[in-house]
Amino acid sequence: MEEAIEICKLRLFLKMVAQIADVQQIEPLPDIDFNIQSGNTLVGFATYDQVKAVVESKLKLDDTMERIEEKAEDVKVLFDKFREQQTELGGDVLPEDKQNLQRRLGVLEDELNDYLARDYGIDPNKHTDYQNWLDSHKPFHWFIAFYGILQEGGFDVIIGNPPYLELREVDYLPPKNLLSYESKVIHAMCIDYSLCLLNRQGCISMIVPIALVSSQRMQIVQTLLEKNHNVWYSNYSWRPAKLFNTVNRPLTIFIATSSTQVLTFSTNYQKWTSENRDFLMYNVGYVNIPHNRTSAWAPKLGMNIESGLLEKLLEIRTVIKLFTLKSQHKVYHRRIGGLYWKVFTDFPPKFESDGKSGRSSTETSFSVTTSEMLKPIVAVLSSNLFWWRYTITTNCRDLAPYDIQNFRVLKSALYDQQLIDLGKMYIEDLQRNSIMQVRVQKQTGRTETQSFKIQKSKHIIDEIDRVLAEHYGFTDEELDFIINYDIKYRMGLGN
Repeated sequence: MEEAIEICKLRLFLKMVAQIADVQQIEPLPDIDFNIQSGNTLVGFATYDQVKAVVESKLKLDDTMERIEEKAEDVKVLFDKFREQQTELGGDVLPEDKQNLQRRLGVLEDELNDYLARDYGIDPNKHTDYQNWLDSHKPFHWFIAFYGILQEGGFDVIIGNPPYLELREVDYLPPKNLLSYESKVIHAMCIDYSLCLLNRQGCISMIVPIALVSSQRMQIVQTLLEKNHNVWYSNYSWRPAKLFNTVNRPLTIFIATSSTQVLTFSTNYQKWTSENRDFLMYNVGYVNIPHNRTSAWAPKLGMNIESGLLEKLLEIRTVIKLFTLKSQHKVYHRRIGGLYWKVFTDFPPKFESDGKSGRSSTETSFSVTTSEMLKPIVAVLSSNLFWWRYTITTNCRDLAPYDIQNFRVLKSALYDQQLIDLGKMYIEDLQRNSIMQVRVQKQTGRTETQSFKIQKSKHIIDEIDRVLAEHYGFTDEELDFIINYDIKYRMGLGN
């Protein structure tokens, strides 16, 4: 880490020298040793109140907080003088000045590590256990590292790209008193923790998985962000092109700015090719979405017409779940896969592994009340309307039972003979256009999976949406939007 910091210093110096014509133009830079710090964002004391809660309430140590605060104030005064000498008084700083400041910081850090370890149930007197805890948790105390900033209310701006990890994937334990702890997601806790460090008038922005706007366990994070801020969510696909080459998942970038009259905005689920990547950010457009939402998702809307469509959909009280019941009448689909289409059938797709018939591990099913419900429900779930609703509400990778069971549909639509006939026609067309896709892999051997060319059935799907539009009360403009939603990529025109 020290080597990396020195390299950064050298690069900054060389860049500065390359841009000046006169040596008198050179101004001293603040020592970045005290501005660039490393440690675990989630493990450590961020605020005075956090230290106090452990020292007084849990450890029952009297008069300790006053002493800690005095030490922190002394370090702040020393640091302010150090920075003033660098930036305003000629820049002559002796090595012993820097060492003295680092030593004073280290003493206070060691004391806070002692208290924090005990709060974690670690005895600091047991050297091996204590050192192992330090190595795995790498505590970082914002309270002392940026004491002056936090005393003045916190940081004006926080930006970040936190780890996309589940709690089970790390070898440290974040504080359990975080409101987001139950999410068991590290990046959720980083957002939560960062809000503790943010000035009330500040703004925060991070790049996180798209689950932020589409997962039930992230609803608490949405609430925390939107409580006192205007929030903008911009949402990015991972196919056909990625936002970052090494990140194989959809992403959301959020920006939150303090406001007394809070509003929430969102973009559509943006897709692009590598050829038009340079224009991606220029095409970002936000739509105002409901601030007080009962659902766990912040809809990924890109046009005002979508707000009207969503409003009409949410007015319907009947959902697919009301027409499901444990029976022999099943609708089949895959839990994952399908970047541009979701396949629903009333028959199990063919699957063979090394010549033996079976079922794909990604395949699942649910039952409906009667055999008469199969065709219309397959039709509804295969519609462009369902694809649009799936896109604006989910993580756009998995198809969960919730996404199907809570799709809103009018009972009258399911009994419409036109829809029933179209459902039958669609299923027959799927069968007719399907092929057996062969894969040979080291782990699974040779597999053959029935693959469906749904693009060839798009004309039938469009007719399904025309029938549904009459039941949902869509205008001609809204129907046209739904039929053509995402068509560039779904029909292979954007690849």
